[in-house]
Amino acid sequence: MSQAIASDNQSAFLDRLVGDVVASLPGATRVFRAHRVGFCCCVDKTLRDAARQKGADADAMARALAKLQTGQPAIPMNDDNAALVAYIQARYHNTHRRELPELLMLARKVEAVHNDHADCPHGLADTLEELKLELDDHMMKEEMILFPVMQSSGDFLKGPIAQMRLEHEGHGEFIHRLEHLTNRVTLPDGACRSWQALYAGVGKLIEDLVGHIYLENYLLFPRFEN
Repeated sequence: MSQAIASDNQSAFLDRLVGDVVASLPGATRVFRAHRVGFCCCVDKTLRDAARQKGADADAMARALAKLQTGQPAIPMNDDNAALVAYIQARYHNTHRRELPELLMLARKVEAVHNDHADCPHGLADTLEELKLELDDHMMKEEMILFPVMQSSGDFLKGPIAQMRLEHEGHGEFIHRLEHLTNRVTLPDGACRSWQALYAGVGKLIEDLVGHIYLENYLLFPRFEN
């Protein structure tokens, strides 16, 4: 990649919405976290504005994000509702169902083995279990009620969408709890492999939740609220 092309790629990130960056670029939340820029509550702000608000170096963040580009499957951005719904189910619903049970077992193990460690994430497993139950119920309602109508007539959705948005706010609170319990997903010195795997999984879960919520709140739902 030439220096000019690399510079163009970096600059392109500055005016992208934070939510779009997180949803489309695996590993992006690590960059935001490293620069101490919150990403959960500023998904509708540009990277430039979010960085300015926190006094962070937007250009440095853009350079780091440009290095993460890996050719991930593109988010359907046209008006094909069925394609976007299928993407959300494959990318997020299936991923949550596949990864949360293992993450929960890891959390139980780490809390049991390192119970007396000063940085033990006490309460993390219970929080993950509560989140799993919430997500299972939320995703089932979307798949059984909301998504089928979206792929047909799209009628009578303002009420169900309002409920989903309300539940997303609750999921945002879970993100804050996960970050608090893990010290912003920061491993203590000498953490064992299980602890490392747990925090890697928690970091990915947070990223997935932000991307999931962003795509529905800002891309999918507005199509059915007019």
